[in-house]
Amino acid sequence: MAQGIRDKAVILGMGCTSFGERWDMSSDMLMAEAFEEALADSGISRDQIGAAWLGSALDDVNVGNSAIPLATALRLPPMPVTRVENMCATGTEALRAATYAVASGAVDIALALGVEKLKDTGFGGLPIRTKGSVNDLWMPYGSAPGTFAQLAGAYAARHGIDAADLKRAMAHVSWKSHQNGVHADKAHLRKAVTMETILNAPMVADPLGLYDCCGVSDGAAAAIICTPEIARSLSKDALVSVKSVQVCASNGWEMQYGEWDGSYVRNTRIAAGRAYDEADITAADLGLTEVHDCFSITELVTMEDLGLSQDGRAVFDVLDGAFDAGGRLPSQIDGGLKCFGHPVGASGLRMAYEVYTQLKGRAGARQLANIDFGLTHNLGGQPSNSVAAVSVLGRLE
Repeated sequence: MAQGIRDKAVILGMGCTSFGERWDMSSDMLMAEAFEEALADSGISRDQIGAAWLGSALDDVNVGNSAIPLATALRLPPMPVTRVENMCATGTEALRAATYAVASGAVDIALALGVEKLKDTGFGGLPIRTKGSVNDLWMPYGSAPGTFAQLAGAYAARHGIDAADLKRAMAHVSWKSHQNGVHADKAHLRKAVTMETILNAPMVADPLGLYDCCGVSDGAAAAIICTPEIARSLSKDALVSVKSVQVCASNGWEMQYGEWDGSYVRNTRIAAGRAYDEADITAADLGLTEVHDCFSITELVTMEDLGLSQDGRAVFDVLDGAFDAGGRLPSQIDGGLKCFGHPVGASGLRMAYEVYTQLKGRAGARQLANIDFGLTHNLGGQPSNSVAAVSVLGRLE
C-alpha cells in the first residue's frame, strides 16, 4: 500500500528572481539567478545535486522542449535532467518530481527549477498555443478571460449570488492582493489600488474587469530538496518538510455527461482532499495559502474547492476579510499571480518559495505569526478541462 511522501523530503534551499519585465535577462540568466540564491541558501555545492527537473510550459517561446538548457545554464555536473510541463501547474510538477526522487531514495539531493520569459513575446496575455500540427477545432476562438467569466456566471447562478455582491467580492480579492504586493520586494506590481478603481475598470469579459485579471511576467524560482538526515547533518534548523504534493487532471467528465454545472473545479477538490490526507492535516491546520488567482473569480471559487469556505459562502468570507493579511487564513500574502506575476513555469515554485519563506520567518514586513503549515494550489487550463496541483509544506518536528 502506498505510504506517501510526508516528511521524507525537506527543502534545503530556495531561490526566486524578481518577477516582471526582465528585458535585460535571458531565460538562462533567470535560471542562474534563482539557482544561485537556492544554492547559497542550501549551503551545498552543485556537485552534490544528484538529479534535476526543469519546469517550462511554453517551449515555443522559451527554452525549448528538453531539459538541456537547465544543464548548460547552470553548468551542472553530469546527471539526469528532465523537463516537465503541465500547463500552469508546471512549477509544482517539477517540485513533485524532485521530491519523489528524494523520498524514494533514488537520489540524496535533487533540484526543481521553473522558468518562463513571456514579456518578449509581445502578447498582453499568454501566447496562443496549439496541440501541434494536428489541432482540434474545439473552442478555436476561446479565451482565458471568457472561459473564467463563465465560471463566475455559473457560480452566481448555482448559489443565488447577487451580481453586485459577486462583483464587489471579486474586487476585494484583487484589492487584497495589491495591498499585499506592496510588501513583496520581488513582485511585479507593487502598488496599492483602491476598490473604486477596481470596480470602475474597463470590462474584459463580463463580469471580469481589468483588475480581475492577472498579467504575465518573466521570472524563475528554484528549490533544492534533500532528506531530513542530510539537512540535519548540515546543521540546518527550522526544517521545512514537503508534507504532500498531489496532482489531478481532468478526464473530460465535466463536458460529457451533463452532471457538472460549471460552478466549481472538481479536480481541485480531489487534489486537495488527497493532499490533506497525505499530509495528515485538515484545512483548519493551514496558516496561509498561495492559490492560483489567474482571475479573481478563480481565487474565490478555489476557497470553496479547498474546503476553506462552505459552498456558496466564499463571497461573504471574502467580503468579511477572512483571507486578508489580518484575517483567519491569509491568502496571497506576497500578492499572488495578480501582483507577484505569472511566468507560467515558475509560478508553482514561487508559491512554494513564499510558504517556505514564511515558515522560516524571513518574510520581513509581510511575515505572519504562528505558521505551521502552508498550502500552494495551481490550476492549469480552464475549469472544464484542467489540471490541479496542491502541495502542503510544514515544519518538520
